[in-house]
Amino acid sequence: MNTKFLVAAAAVLLSLPGLSHAAGDPKVKNMMARSDCFTCHAVDHQVLGPAYKDVAKRYHGLKASASTVATLANKIIKGGNGNWNKETGGTPMTAHPHLPKAEAIEMVKWVLAQ
Repeated sequence: MNTKFLVAAAAVLLSLPGLSHAAGDPKVKNMMARSDCFTCHAVDHQVLGPAYKDVAKRYHGLKASASTVATLANKIIKGGNGNWNKETGGTPMTAHPHLPKAEAIEMVKWVLAQ
């Protein structure tokens, strides 16, 4: 295969939105660690809230629409209840009103990449 083609293909893939999140962007993971995300959630198992892998599966991972990403970001900021009652026994999502929407969106993209 042509080396120039491989380099060009790699450049295109690296420029796709969400790819850095899929790779486990450490900046976003650190942002989440500074918040209280990992108190209630883990990547591969339920803690108080659902596992991030389960969230990604329910909302179609990186194929989630921009509207879904915005809705989930708003749930992080405003809190929520009801969408995971069966799995969590009704534990509500804590509100994070201090969190800028842009950061919440980055967090959602990271979660959806799991």
